[in-house]
Amino acid sequence: MAYEEINECLSSGGKHYEWQLNVGGRWQKIENDHVIEVHYCHAGAKGIMIISTAGKLFINFDTLRTDNPSIRVQRLSFLPADQPEVHSWFYRGDRLWTEYGSQGSNSSSSISSGEIERHFSLNPAGTLQFSVGTANYSLDFSTMTQTNQNTSMRRKVRRRPKYTAQSGGLSAAMTPPATPPQPPPLPSWLEVTWEFLGDRSVWTEYQSDVCSYGSADIERAYQSDSQGQLKFTAGKYSYTLDFSGMFQINDSLKTKRKVRRTQHTSSPAAVAAAAVVPPRWQFQDVDGQWMDYVKGNGGCSISSQDVELRYQQDPSGSLDFSTAMFRYRLDFTDMTQTNVSTNTSRDVRRLLQQ
Repeated sequence: MAYEEINECLSSGGKHYEWQLNVGGRWQKIENDHVIEVHYCHAGAKGIMIISTAGKLFINFDTLRTDNPSIRVQRLSFLPADQPEVHSWFYRGDRLWTEYGSQGSNSSSSISSGEIERHFSLNPAGTLQFSVGTANYSLDFSTMTQTNQNTSMRRKVRRRPKYTAQSGGLSAAMTPPATPPQPPPLPSWLEVTWEFLGDRSVWTEYQSDVCSYGSADIERAYQSDSQGQLKFTAGKYSYTLDFSGMFQINDSLKTKRKVRRTQHTSSPAAVAAAAVVPPRWQFQDVDGQWMDYVKGNGGCSISSQDVELRYQQDPSGSLDFSTAMFRYRLDFTDMTQTNVSTNTSRDVRRLLQQ
């Protein structure tokens, strides 16, 4: 590593990355960019809304652009040339983003993230052919799409870096974290309860004195990867909690129980504050303008508040709604709105108001 690179890396607090904005022709660091990094490493995140010195900005992770054409964004890597950053490759399934070669992936028998990354490094604008059983696929790096050559079905593809620990400096940045990355804490007034559907259909909260994880521990793991899984023990049994499906499975008996996540505020003042400034949900129209969801406007069957309520119930789910002429599906994982009839898609965003 060159002397200048070491100095630059140390000036970034030992991190191997740094997020920057170009405002007024000058590149400047983004404060607390570890928050951006955690989201960026999650395949399901289309982008993130931040509060910067230039105001509110939405960073699109697929294009690495902001919603303000005059402000650019970039992510710098300080790793030496002989230690390339580890990346994972994902395709968009029917509901979830799935890593190539991962357990449960229908492409695990044919190709892995590592193989795709090697081909990509040789020709970032090329294509890669592979097969799964009798099906043949083409992965186009320039459009980031996967096409089934037999059925012509096309799926989106994403390339994201592996999240790595930063607190230990350069050496820690080269090894995966032993525990899930710790995201910024939720607001002090917001509490989250995790429960499973027990015997006699009674919802029971996870308690750390009964099993190896309580609600707070589960929430931290969920914030790190809302599509992942968490292993835990209770008594003599081990379990797997699946965030994407919201269920738990006894690893030995294979019994399955529903799981739910409930958010609630801890003070009347917080409830009142939340009611005054709820998050706003918007879609990007044909002219590129961001429009609020308004019930009754053009026959729309939902409002921003309706969308937020469903999002709080299932952040990785979807919401079906209609207008006077069409039916739509709003996908929270991909942050898109799709016309069910025409299959056209528009970007969606969630604005936190202060």
